[in-house]
Amino acid sequence: MLRRLIELAGVFLKLGSISFGGPAAHLAMMDDEVVGRRGWLDRKRFLDLVAATNLIPGPNAVEMASHVGYLRAGLLGTLVAGCAFTLPATLIAIVCAWGYEQYGTLPAVEAPLSGIKAAVLAVILAAVYRLGKAALRNWQLGLVAAGVVAASLTEQDEILVLLAGSLAGVLLLWGCRPNGSGGRAGPAAALLPGATLATSLGAAGKAAAGGIVGGVSLGSLFLFFLKVGLVFFGGGYVLVAYIEGGLVGQYGFSQQQLLDAVAIGQLTPGPMLSTVTFVGYLVGGGVAGAAVATAGILLPSFFLVVATNPLIPRLRQSRWAGRFLDAVVAAALGLMAAVTIKLAAATLLASSAPLRLEWRGVLVAAVAAAVALRWKVAPAWLVLGGAAAGWILY
Repeated sequence: MLRRLIELAGVFLKLGSISFGGPAAHLAMMDDEVVGRRGWLDRKRFLDLVAATNLIPGPNAVEMASHVGYLRAGLLGTLVAGCAFTLPATLIAIVCAWGYEQYGTLPAVEAPLSGIKAAVLAVILAAVYRLGKAALRNWQLGLVAAGVVAASLTEQDEILVLLAGSLAGVLLLWGCRPNGSGGRAGPAAALLPGATLATSLGAAGKAAAGGIVGGVSLGSLFLFFLKVGLVFFGGGYVLVAYIEGGLVGQYGFSQQQLLDAVAIGQLTPGPMLSTVTFVGYLVGGGVAGAAVATAGILLPSFFLVVATNPLIPRLRQSRWAGRFLDAVVAAALGLMAAVTIKLAAATLLASSAPLRLEWRGVLVAAVAAAVALRWKVAPAWLVLGGAAAGWILY
């Protein structure tokens, strides 16, 4: 057993250190490592695990690592694999948070950050386009997404909007055939590999001096991210949609700071949950806040993996579980689209004249979006290109 735990730790520390590019890259690397190279499970079982992660809330890539760990070494294996996979990005995010707090408002840093924000916006736009094209394959799901966009833009609670949209989607899909336009194979497959969410939130730079924004306690920080971990489906950009309302409204973040955070998260390997680590560090007063926030969002995943792993064969064949997933994906895409609209307004409109476009941001975002959609360049390269463009243009 000890040997297996050590093997799990080594494999997932390596994967967490090199897997740039979001859930699609994470799962491809896991498949190559645990199925192709090591033969820990066959590909059919691996795909069953992939499907199951879409039926439960939480970060898909971390849950996949935990599922493999559970099959390999039981309960301890679940914790070892999941924690090892997230550890490299967590440590990098802590270092980035310290640097951002110290230097984030200096002119020499603000120029590349301005370009990075525009590039990140393009990355999110490309993700929303690709996911929407694959997932919204009938008018019912399109109607769910549109309704969620409208509700989100009126500042309604994101979780309530998601639940309401998902329920409405299930009712609308009542008459759809399971393998037709409303079936199980579409949005489930689309959201899992498509959402590149990798995630870290920038926060208040010098305004966050002392690590507290709005006097947030460690307990409330833990509960906030625990709630998010219990209800969010999908990848990293979906996570941005879930936390945007609480961070911007409740904890005093701005849309610009949210973009800073997403940008830094794109540059870290492994899951974009490094966003949460980044936010926790700045809001919670340092390493303790980072640890509390990260633990809060990850804890539900470990319990859900242990609870659902034995049920996966039955979940895989459930017609209604598939329809519910379709509806959740459509609602999540609506949330992503609404957040994209808000971030675009914060990034592309000049602060001095709210109705005038900021041409440099528009130029960087347009070029980055074209590159992302035409050649599917990894988000990390787009972010680095945005940084270089920002250095030149700003």
